[in-house]
Amino acid sequence: MGCVLNFVGLCLWVCLMSRSSIPVASQRSGGSGNVEEGSVFIDGRVAIGSTDDDFICATLDWWPPDKCDYGTCSWGRASLLNLDLSNKILLNAVKAFSPLKVRMGGTLQDKVIYQRTSDQNPCAQFVKNSSEMFGFSEGCLPMSRWDELNLFFREAGAVVIFGLNALSGRTIGLDGLAAGAWNSSDAESLIRYSANKGYTIHGWELGNELSGNGVGARVPADQYASDINTLQSMVQNIYAGFEVKPLVLGPGGLFDAIWYTEFIDKTLKSLQVVTHHIYNLGPGVDDHLIDKILDPSYLDGGSKPFQDLQSILQTSATSATAWVGEAGGAYNSGHNLVTNAFAFSFWYLDQLGMASSYGTKTYCRQTLIGGNYGLLNTTTFVPNPDYYSALLWHRLMGRNVLSTSFNGTKKIRTYAHCSKQSPGITLLLINLDGNTTVQVQVSTENAGNRTSTLQHKDKTQRSNFSRMRPVSKIDASMREEYHLTAKDGDLHSQTLLLNGKVVTINSSGIVPPLEPIRVSSMDPVIVAPFSIVFVRFPNINYPACK
Repeated sequence: MGCVLNFVGLCLWVCLMSRSSIPVASQRSGGSGNVEEGSVFIDGRVAIGSTDDDFICATLDWWPPDKCDYGTCSWGRASLLNLDLSNKILLNAVKAFSPLKVRMGGTLQDKVIYQRTSDQNPCAQFVKNSSEMFGFSEGCLPMSRWDELNLFFREAGAVVIFGLNALSGRTIGLDGLAAGAWNSSDAESLIRYSANKGYTIHGWELGNELSGNGVGARVPADQYASDINTLQSMVQNIYAGFEVKPLVLGPGGLFDAIWYTEFIDKTLKSLQVVTHHIYNLGPGVDDHLIDKILDPSYLDGGSKPFQDLQSILQTSATSATAWVGEAGGAYNSGHNLVTNAFAFSFWYLDQLGMASSYGTKTYCRQTLIGGNYGLLNTTTFVPNPDYYSALLWHRLMGRNVLSTSFNGTKKIRTYAHCSKQSPGITLLLINLDGNTTVQVQVSTENAGNRTSTLQHKDKTQRSNFSRMRPVSKIDASMREEYHLTAKDGDLHSQTLLLNGKVVTINSSGIVPPLEPIRVSSMDPVIVAPFSIVFVRFPNINYPACK
C-alpha cells in the first residue's frame, strides 16, 4: 500500500505501516493479521525535559557466584570482585558508548569494608550464611582490586559512580531499624585513597535501599540526611583544590514519597542527585512477566514514581536532580529468557522514554553484566538485545525531550527527542501488539525546512528491508530507520535483528556498526508487530532543538 504525505502549514504527515503476525499469546510474530490506523502528534515548541548527555548507565554488583534465587544461580563471575576485566568484549562494550556511566553498588554494598593501605591482612570474602542479613557475611574490597577497576574504567572511558556502605557503625534491630549515626571513617579512607591516586570518580552514593521501609534494614530520613551532610563535608575537604569535585548521591532506595520529601528538604545544600530504584514488575519468579511487559496499562502505572519525585523536586528549594540509580524491572535477579531477552526491550525502552519525560537525568540499568537482567551475557559477555537498544538510544536520542500524544490503539508507545549531535528529531515507536499492523500518521508542530507537498504513488507495500538503501549521506528528502525485531519473531530470543539482519560482535569482540536504512520521506514507515523502531528525521527543525 502507499500513502500520501502532505506538508501543510506546520504539519508533516507520515504514514506508518507494518507487517503482520499471529496472536500475542504465542509471544511470536509472523503470519497475517489486522491493520489499524492511528496518529501521533509531536510538539516541538518547547522541550518538556532534558537529560544528561550520558543518560544511559549500567550497574556492576557485588553478588558472589553462590547468590541464588528460586534454585537458580545466575551471577557467575560477574561481581566487582571477580569480573574478568581483561575480557575484550567487556572493554569494547563499554567503550562503544563513549561514555557509559557505570554505577558500582547493590545490596551487599552495605556489608563491604574497604581495605586500608596499612592493613596487611588479606581481605575477607563474602561467605554464604543464611543467618546473616542478605544471606552473606561481610566482604572486603582489596585496594589492589580497586586499582584494577579504576584502570579498566579509565581505559574504557567510563563515568564512575561508587556506592558506599551506609550501615557502617549502626546497630540493626530485630525490626530492621538501623540506629545511630553513620561511621564514615572507612569511606573516608577509600575516598582519600582514590583522590590521592588520581582516580576520577564522578559521584559517591551513600547506601542501597535503606529508605522508607528498606530492604533488610532501614534508616530514618532525618538521620540519612545528616549522614549525607557528613559525606558532602568529607568530599569538599578531600577534594579541596580540585576544579571538579565528585557529586554526592543518595539514597539509592525504593521510592517512598513521605520519606523522600523529608530527606530532600534536609539535604538542600549537600545533595546533588536523588537516586531511586525501579523493580515494578515484581519478583523474577513470576511466570506472567511478559504479560505485564505487553500491557500498556501496566506500563503506564510505572510513571507514578517519576511524577511524584519530579513534583517533590519542583516544590523543594533543592537544586538536586533525579536519577534512576538501579532498574532491573524484576527483583531477585530477573527471569532468564525474559529480562535478558528481546521481550525486555519493550519494558526497558519504555522506561527510558518515560523517565526522560519526567526530568530524570540518568537511568542506570541493573546490570551491565550479572544476574538474568544483564546487558551482557554473564558467561560469554556477548551482548543481549537490550545492550543494542541502549546503545541506539545513547547514539540517537538527544538531551531535549519532546511531548508526544498518540490517538489510536493503546498498544503503540511513542517517545521523541531532538536528535543527538545531529540535525532533526528522533522518534521511538514501540509496538506491543503481536497481531496488528498499525498505520500511524505523524503530525509535527513548528518544524521548518520542509517541502510543501510530496506524493507517493507506488501502491506496493515494502515487505522486506533488502529493498531499502543503506545510509550514505544526509538527504533532506530521506529519513533513517532502525527496525528492531527478535530472531524468528520469538520474544524469548536473545538474538536481535536490526533491519532484518542478525546483530552480533565479530571474532575480535568488536561491537558492530548499527547502520540505519534510508527511506524516502514519501514512503510509509513499516512498524512490524512486536517490534521497535527508531526513526530519525534529519530535516525537521524545531525551536526546542535549537
